[in-house]
Amino acid sequence: MKQIVGVFMLSFICLKLNAQTDSAIFTKIAEQVKKQYAPDKRSVYFNLRFKQDSVWLESSSNIALQEFDKVKPNLPNLKFQSTLVPNESLGGLEYGVANLSVSNNRANPQHAAELMTQMLLGTPVRILKKQGGFYLVKTPDNYLSWTDGSAIKPMTKEQFEAWQSAEKVIFTADYGHSYTGPTLNGYRVSDLVKGNILQILAYGKVMSKVIYPDGRIAYLETKNVMPYKKWLKELNPNAKSIIKTAETLIGVPYLWGGTSLKGVDCSGFTKTAYFLNGVIIPRDASQQALIGTALDVLENDSISVEKCLKNLKAGDLLFFSAAKRRGINGGRVSHTGIYMGNGEFIQSAGMVKVSSLVPTALNYDAGQSVTLVGARRILTAIGQPEIIRVDQHDWYGKN
Repeated sequence: MKQIVGVFMLSFICLKLNAQTDSAIFTKIAEQVKKQYAPDKRSVYFNLRFKQDSVWLESSSNIALQEFDKVKPNLPNLKFQSTLVPNESLGGLEYGVANLSVSNNRANPQHAAELMTQMLLGTPVRILKKQGGFYLVKTPDNYLSWTDGSAIKPMTKEQFEAWQSAEKVIFTADYGHSYTGPTLNGYRVSDLVKGNILQILAYGKVMSKVIYPDGRIAYLETKNVMPYKKWLKELNPNAKSIIKTAETLIGVPYLWGGTSLKGVDCSGFTKTAYFLNGVIIPRDASQQALIGTALDVLENDSISVEKCLKNLKAGDLLFFSAAKRRGINGGRVSHTGIYMGNGEFIQSAGMVKVSSLVPTALNYDAGQSVTLVGARRILTAIGQPEIIRVDQHDWYGKN
C-alpha cells in the first residue's frame, strides 16, 4: 500500500493539489490499485472512476476500500467516495437462484456484451449489484458476471435458505421440457438440460410436479429426474465417470462462454464434465491451470509424448497456450481438454471431439499438441481450495 499511497501523493503534489486532476495520472493510479487488490476481474469487482476533483471506488473487496480510505486525509482537495458491494441498495436481496435452463452471463450489463459464462437452472448465486435490468452475480466457482433479471430469482437470506433446504430433483436426461399440466400434450413451461435443479412438489409414476425459483409450477417426466439428495449421495467422481460424461457431449458445438449441453467453450466443457459428477472447479482454463497437482509432460518446454503416455491418467486436465505457435514460452493458458488415456484427449474445439497427442494417430491434433504447456491432476485433489464437491459447498446447502 505504501507504493500506492506514494503514487497518489507524488501525482497530486506535482499538481499542487489545486489543479484539475489529470485523467492520465488517475488511469495510472487505477492500474496500480487494481494490480494489488483486484488482479483478476473475474473474481473481484473493482470499479474506479474519476471526474475532475472527484474519485469513486466501488468494490467487492473491503480491504481495497479500507486502504483507499487511508488516502483521503492526504488529499483534502479531492472528493472521495467508496462503496462496498453488495449493500443496502439491494434491499436485502443479496442471494439468488438461476431461473432459466441455461442463462447467459455477460461481461457488462448489456445484451450485446461478451458472453462470459452460463448458469444452469438451480445454480445458487450471490448478488453484488443491480444496474438497470441486470444483476452482477458471483457463481459457486467464484466467478463474476452480469446476468439479465429474468435469469435469476433474487432472494433474501431467509428465502434462499428455505429454497436450499427444500426437497429438490436434478434433471438427468440430456435435454427435455416441462409442461403446464401432467401430460406431454400440454403447453411447455421451459426447456431443460442435464444438471438443472428444481424443487419437487409431488412425485408421480409418469409425471412429477415441480416448482421453479420464480414460483412457476410445472410437470416433467419422472424418468428424467433423480432426487437431488440421492444424486449427491451416489456421486463418485472418478476417471471413468468423468470420461463417460465428457463423451456424452461429443458433437456439441463450441460456444464462447458456454458451460452447458447447448454449447461449451474449452474450459466450459471441462467444468461441465466435472460438475455433472458433483465437483466444482474454476471457470476458465487459466484458472484451472493453477489447481490440482502439476504433472511432468514437457521436455525443454516442448511436448514430450513419452512423458505424456507415462505420467498422465484419464481425467487429468491438459493445458495449451496459443502463444507457443508464435514461439513464445510462458504465455497465457488459452485452451484445455481432458486426457482419456493412450495419448487421446477430449476437447471443445469447433465442437467436442476426441483427439490425440500421438503424431502417428489418425486423430492427431498437431495444432494443439505443439502448444501443450502443462497438465494437472484434479481427481486426487478434491477438497482442496477451488476443487469442491457440490455436497460440501455452502451455497448448495452443505450436507
